[in-house]
Amino acid sequence: MPRLDDRLKLVASLIRGTNHADIGSDHGHLLAALLATGRIQRGIAVENKPQPHRNSTATLQGLNAEVRLGDGLNVIQENELDSLSICGMGGQSIVRILANHSNRLPDQMILQPNKAIGSVRQWALNNGYWLVDEQCTAGTRRFEVLLLRRSGMALDPVYRRLASVRLEESLGVMFGPWFLLRRDEDLQQRLAEEQRYLHAKQKLTAPSRQRMEAIDRLLSHDHFLSR
Repeated sequence: MPRLDDRLKLVASLIRGTNHADIGSDHGHLLAALLATGRIQRGIAVENKPQPHRNSTATLQGLNAEVRLGDGLNVIQENELDSLSICGMGGQSIVRILANHSNRLPDQMILQPNKAIGSVRQWALNNGYWLVDEQCTAGTRRFEVLLLRRSGMALDPVYRRLASVRLEESLGVMFGPWFLLRRDEDLQQRLAEEQRYLHAKQKLTAPSRQRMEAIDRLLSHDHFLSR
């Protein structure tokens, strides 16, 4: 069985299903590990380039899995999956894949965006998926993993919980509602460092100023000061 790094170990720990697809599987290691441990029964790796397709094909040979060459969900059929993962892409690329074929999305998705994570949380809010958990890896590089489940268009309960401690929905989308509710110490430390960096800059772009103001509001909030 291939050895997974901490990022993919965290992703794997959140996956359990019958038919699972991994979009952009690269070497197929995640699917191989899921099949070997019985966390899924059948796997589909989707690659959009020939070399990753060959890599995944070699890794998954002899396992209950297939490798398809295509872009995102283009090669997935409606109602074919009950679970889906997309790891190691930017948040906007993930949102594009999800939005292009919303009728092919399963009820459960595990997503690991490398950047623009807020865009994935916002997509979930707008499209009837609840963020039932989010976790992150330890160490110098923070990888955040989101677990989404289809739940209709009612407001996600985690954002109602944020409101109960007087935290804005927009702060949850930007920084992660579960991390905020848990008072994630690593996130607070990183935001404090970013706050010092942004305040030291003489000129800020509009998005950077908006982020700085959001960090200022968050780090001065009673929810964090009352630790």
